[in-house]
Amino acid sequence: MSFEAAIHSQAIEIGRLSLEMTAAAGSGHPTTSLSIAHLVTVLMFDTMRWSPDYPDYPTSDRLVLSEGHAVPAVYAACAKLGVMYGKDPANRRKLKVEDLNNLRELSSELDGHPNPMEGFPFFDAATGSLGQGLSVAAGLGEAARLDGLDRCIYCIIGDGESREGQVAEALDYIAERKLTNVLPIFNCNNYGQTGKVSDQQSAEVITKKLQAFGFETLVIDGHKPDAIKEAFEAFTERQGQADATPLAIVAKTVKGWGCPSMQGGGWHGKPASGDALQQRALAELDERRIELTSSVSASDVFEIQPPAEAPARAEQTRDLPGLAETMRSMDMESVMHAGRLATRKAYGIALRALGGINDDVVVLDADVSNSTFAETFAKQSDLADRFFECKIAEQNMVSVGAGMSAAGKIPFCSTFSKFFARAYDQIEMAINSGANIKLVGSHSGVTLAADGPSQMSLPDVAWFRAWTTMKDHRGNPGCYILQPADAYAAYALTGVMAEYEGACYMRTLRAETEFIYSDDQVFNLGGFEVLHEGRDVVLCAAGYMVHEANKAIETLDAAGVSATLVDLYSLPFDTDKLLDIIAANNGYVISIEDNYGGGIGSAIADSLVGSGDGFTLEQMHVRHIPKSGRTPEELLASCGLTSQDIVKQVMSVLQVV
Repeated sequence: MSFEAAIHSQAIEIGRLSLEMTAAAGSGHPTTSLSIAHLVTVLMFDTMRWSPDYPDYPTSDRLVLSEGHAVPAVYAACAKLGVMYGKDPANRRKLKVEDLNNLRELSSELDGHPNPMEGFPFFDAATGSLGQGLSVAAGLGEAARLDGLDRCIYCIIGDGESREGQVAEALDYIAERKLTNVLPIFNCNNYGQTGKVSDQQSAEVITKKLQAFGFETLVIDGHKPDAIKEAFEAFTERQGQADATPLAIVAKTVKGWGCPSMQGGGWHGKPASGDALQQRALAELDERRIELTSSVSASDVFEIQPPAEAPARAEQTRDLPGLAETMRSMDMESVMHAGRLATRKAYGIALRALGGINDDVVVLDADVSNSTFAETFAKQSDLADRFFECKIAEQNMVSVGAGMSAAGKIPFCSTFSKFFARAYDQIEMAINSGANIKLVGSHSGVTLAADGPSQMSLPDVAWFRAWTTMKDHRGNPGCYILQPADAYAAYALTGVMAEYEGACYMRTLRAETEFIYSDDQVFNLGGFEVLHEGRDVVLCAAGYMVHEANKAIETLDAAGVSATLVDLYSLPFDTDKLLDIIAANNGYVISIEDNYGGGIGSAIADSLVGSGDGFTLEQMHVRHIPKSGRTPEELLASCGLTSQDIVKQVMSVLQVV
């Protein structure tokens, strides 16, 4: 059997299985799967260097399915190849054709969209929220280049999906970085969910856009095996060429290929069933099989090339030195003696120290590294190649970080806390993917002052706190929120994040803050620190507000009120320990935070309600849209969050006149 006939044979089989598994599930996207069947077949049966027995082998070529709803085509190919799958790496099994009938079942590893954490390690990241896959592919490409691996990264993107702004961010990034090991493949089947795509997403216009970005672009018939193979060979042949230009493929395909009864509008996300399946769609595919193939088996035509042997990985065992030692090594002793340092600066110092002891640490920033102080890492000559400037494209940055995590890196992504808001979807998908990603936002909270609310992060703690109330696939909180109050805490917690496998979000401050701790202090995820012990009321604060609360403690002491001050630097926290402290203070507690509600105060409220004990909780937080002010003190006063405001709230709670 010729190569062309063999590809047609396998593509038709993939199409048949896609139709049958979505019919069994009662949902899914068979027509999109049919449109990529030939592309997937050439990739997985011929072009990619990988092993079905070890689908996540570290040197394997990778396929990122950005249009994740087309996943039945990949599942079908994996079943034909007997790809190993299962949540437990030690007990994986070969995927069989009969397993495809479990698509979308609650107990099945065959999720409705790609997700490696559900037990399908062929994939590197959860996709399906459109527009993100190409950025993930870029992250995989960056990691491969950093590690000196010749992996090829293939990414299939839908034509309708291409309007997502993140796709443009990723293309811009790939072109700028000359990531010739990443191949964007645009599946131009001319239909979206509700009808035809816009003319702006036509194959012709997408081609012009790609050329404008700086890509060499090949336009092919996505159902002609020889044309597909030739295009992929053009990509693989340029690997290792120093002067090569990034390549992209525009594949003209048919949504519902092989099944005329399911083509056109109205079939997106709609499986065929009954006569529409048996008498029309499957029968039409059989006609294509007779037309394009022979009865000879195609199995002997293909020979998947295995990946290169993975290089040995060095163990990362060195401990992070203390802040004082690191600053001395950087000739910053005068700063130590000053007794004040912004937490954002301590974060940058910690990054440099981490880079020296852990080769897996990489740093990404979004054109604000001189504000986040990620530049402290970038300016170290032996670390510069592990710093990735993503420019003003936060969505791309987060997804690139997720791709790097899938390749074994520990990505620290930095920007203003406020700007992470535009990447909330990407952060969610990274958490769903099990990404070991660290998000660090500077200029946090209302004390940013002069720049005003467009630069302040005010609802961020509430949003991230949602992830502290659930468990990820490893059984840990979906994301830890960390709010260090001083430089020692910020430095140490950066090191703690690097050691932890999972997502973390740390807020750092623009303002210089006084030292509270020393290198002797131990910080843990889920921990908190009691800075002052009292018996009448508990003040729970984090970040900048710890300093305001500390001022309030002095005034309260003078007034004869004994207050306990808790630096609640982590969400979630040790609930039982905090409840014991509150109980020892007559059940009176006040939360103090420099953001909108839904954060620390709500977390404490949930804990108190769950305890069943009597309590009185008052929440102090920002309650209106702030404006610019010259100093943090002005902003705190305008929001009712000064130390004097805290004192008044304590007196009100205790009913002290």
